Amino acid sequence: MEDALKQEAYEANMMLPRFGLVRLTWGNASALDRNRGLLAIKPSGVSYEVLTAADMVLVDLEGQTIGNGLKPSSDTPTHVRLYQAFPEIGGVVHTHSPGATAFAQAGRPVPCYGTTHADYFHGEVPVTRPLTREEVDTEYEWNTGAVIAACHGSRDALGTPGALVHSHGPFTWGRSAASAAEHAAVLETISAMALHSLALNPQLAPVPHYLLDRHFRRKHGRDAYYGQ
Repeated sequence: MEDALKQEAYEANMMLPRFGLVRLTWGNASALDRNRGLLAIKPSGVSYEVLTAADMVLVDLEGQTIGNGLKPSSDTPTHVRLYQAFPEIGGVVHTHSPGATAFAQAGRPVPCYGTTHADYFHGEVPVTRPLTREEVDTEYEWNTGAVIAACHGSRDALGTPGALVHSHGPFTWGRSAASAAEHAAVLETISAMALHSLALNPQLAPVPHYLLDRHFRRKHGRDAYYGQ
């Protein structure tokens, strides 16, 4: 069971460089076994070029490392906080992909300017408020997860499977670690599209809700018919 969880986390982590979402060690993915209260996450500072499934670190939902091995990602408390906030999810990803990070650094949400966005995110991708000095100085990574959960508010966690941390970068999630990695790739793509669209038309308005709703629900709604 633990080996399977580590394998799931490893495969999601390896999707990130394959999708062009990470440089150096700037990213991490985790997979959760909610029944056992365990997650597997990328170890801190280990290069993707040498990463193996055995390197994945097991952590419980109190944030305690299980067993003796490598040190878990410094973002582990953020992952734990998101798993606590969103009971539907089974995977979390963090990157510093440039398009999404540009919006995060600007403190701007990513509006839905087209149907590519609407296929995956039911509305804008929200951005958190800036963390306070006290939040940065005390339990910074945990507080990062807390501001994500707060800014997400009453949104459906799977309808809007990601958020931008002000001045930092994107976090995404999904039912599985693989879907969280896919959402990270989508978020980067729609962020880049939004940046190009704004360059061409700075007064561009988001798509109307009827088009947003149609595209999202044909793929994710009760009567979804897009895809297999």
